[in-house]
Amino acid sequence: MNFEPRADVSAGELHAASQAQPNIALVKYWGKRDVALNLPVVGSISITLDSLWTRTEVRFVPGQKQDQVSLNGRSDEAESRRVTACLDLLRQRAGVDYGAKVTSQNNFPTAAGLASSASGFAALVHAGAHALGLALSRVEQSVLARRCSGSAARSIFGGYVEWAHGKLADGTDSVARPLLDADAWPLRVAVAITSKAAKQVGSTEGMRRTARTSPYQSAWVDTQEADLDVARNAILARDFDALAAISEHSCLKMHALAMAAQPGLLYWKGATVECMHRVRVLRQQGVPVFFTVDAGPQLKAVCVPSAIEQVKAVLCDAPGVLDVLDAGLGAGARAMPVGELAT
Repeated sequence: MNFEPRADVSAGELHAASQAQPNIALVKYWGKRDVALNLPVVGSISITLDSLWTRTEVRFVPGQKQDQVSLNGRSDEAESRRVTACLDLLRQRAGVDYGAKVTSQNNFPTAAGLASSASGFAALVHAGAHALGLALSRVEQSVLARRCSGSAARSIFGGYVEWAHGKLADGTDSVARPLLDADAWPLRVAVAITSKAAKQVGSTEGMRRTARTSPYQSAWVDTQEADLDVARNAILARDFDALAAISEHSCLKMHALAMAAQPGLLYWKGATVECMHRVRVLRQQGVPVFFTVDAGPQLKAVCVPSAIEQVKAVLCDAPGVLDVLDAGLGAGARAMPVGELAT
């Protein structure tokens, strides 16, 4: 969807709202070849969820000098700086210097390993571009979202998405593109919440530490293209067993890479490991399900729709699991009515 450019962005207050969903990487993104541009050292493949969401309203106000940012009813200085840096990219394109009022809400735990940064900045770019009347393609939105938060590049799109690491120094070829629509292979995801606290080491710092100190960094980079080929072919062929094998392999490989850093990064809780074992037992019993875990303690169990209730029940029963969320595969970032969020 392209946005129609406004005839005169100086005419008054510009206001838009958007919703985006988090995405869960099946072939993992971990490591940056350029920190300033958020260029990944490897490519990745993800699925965009449906029932978890970020909703964001952006109002540019002529004459306002500073951005005002509210996330889940609170203001955070570090997060506000990231929002301002993202909006600056849009303001530069639109040729305006208006400050903005940004209100954003998540219906799932924030900064806890559930890709809230991805959905948050995808929604921010989508709403901000719409408010300013910027005629950006989905790929252009993806590039800008990547500049704000790497994995946000993927949440611009729905369904199955591949993000290329690219080779150009300016990052123009590091873009996400859809592989398969959500309704073409409608898998489901049970998300086992094992902690609602923000993780102690964020992904950006974790990636830096890993690249500097992990002895497995070169092997991680050298084997990623083969993993991407397997996953891409599995998705296009709707081959669940092949996708299960490569997804768990990529997940464990990423966490092994991070654990081997100095000091080691251990994002899991005891309940995370227990859920891994339970998912593997289910699969041994013939249930089509596999797990993946991002940089956090939450386990995501991906399964065929007919298995979701059984998978949820097994995960709910695991000691240390606080809640189990149920999601399907969803659409990419999209417009929503303004005025629905609390200011």
